Amino acid sequence: MQGVLAEVTRGGRVESFHMGRAVVTDGRGEVVWSCGDVVSPVFPRSTVKALLALPLVESGAAARLGLTDAELALACASHGGEPLHAETASNMLERVGRDVGCLECGTHWPTYTEAAYDLAARHARPSALHNNCSGKHAGLICLACDQGIDPQGYVQPFHPVQRQVTEALEILTGAPHTADYRGVDGCSMPTYAIPLKALARGFARFGSGEGLSGGQNDAARQLREAVAAKPFMVAGSGRFDTRLMNHFGTRVFCKMGAEGMMVASVPQLGLGIAIKTDDGANRAAEVALPALLQRFGHAIWSDSDRILLEELAQQPLRNWNGIDVGAVRAAKELI
Repeated sequence: MQGVLAEVTRGGRVESFHMGRAVVTDGRGEVVWSCGDVVSPVFPRSTVKALLALPLVESGAAARLGLTDAELALACASHGGEPLHAETASNMLERVGRDVGCLECGTHWPTYTEAAYDLAARHARPSALHNNCSGKHAGLICLACDQGIDPQGYVQPFHPVQRQVTEALEILTGAPHTADYRGVDGCSMPTYAIPLKALARGFARFGSGEGLSGGQNDAARQLREAVAAKPFMVAGSGRFDTRLMNHFGTRVFCKMGAEGMMVASVPQLGLGIAIKTDDGANRAAEVALPALLQRFGHAIWSDSDRILLEELAQQPLRNWNGIDVGAVRAAKELI
């Protein structure tokens, strides 16, 4: 039995519901609050990109290659393919003598509409640099090259780089990442189904460092600081992740994933949050998270923090004439 995560209103009435599950845990994996089934495995999809970037930093590769905050933030990103995103991914590859031909993520048009229009207006075609996962892939290539490993086939489960990042996922979440839990993500990387509460635990530990080695904790902190310094790189213009972290800085880390997945870390509270909408609607996760942040962090937020969270927890619906016709709002059970 799942719970209601979000309501869609029109004319003062609830028109639709988004069902799903959500959980808040501490770094030990103790459930602080939950809604719905948080034990059955789900695919985290792109929510775990920051965890995948941990070996890049912990190994010392990022320091040896001189990766900037913008480049580290892009390694954690699901970006919109805007010019700065593509340029930064290219710069990462250049640091290890590689180019776009080394990327194994595939090509799609920028998801940020204006960037796609700009390419089309110039009669240009997108490249793998515009893929929303190009930063993650560039980071894996940097890790391989720094270690003297041939990056070819780095998306395959048994490539040495994949073994390193999978180990990081297992350490933080405490969940097995074996072949029977493995699927293939949109960018051809492996994605492993794990319990939602294990995912929340992973991000509680990513934020607090609980249970991590000194090197892992330092790497997590560096990635959180990079994302807070360059939140545009994590998503882009008008995007939820960028807007939230632009305001909160290092106080909140969040990451959207495909099919209605969302995670967050609140380092000051030592808590991790994970959300999954049953119908895969990202809009439901985007109102559920602010409601949970408000609920569990209310005592530590400023007035301006609360105003933003309240605004994000109820987002207006506008028709093609720009008229407000309703809203997508967090369900009362989350508030």
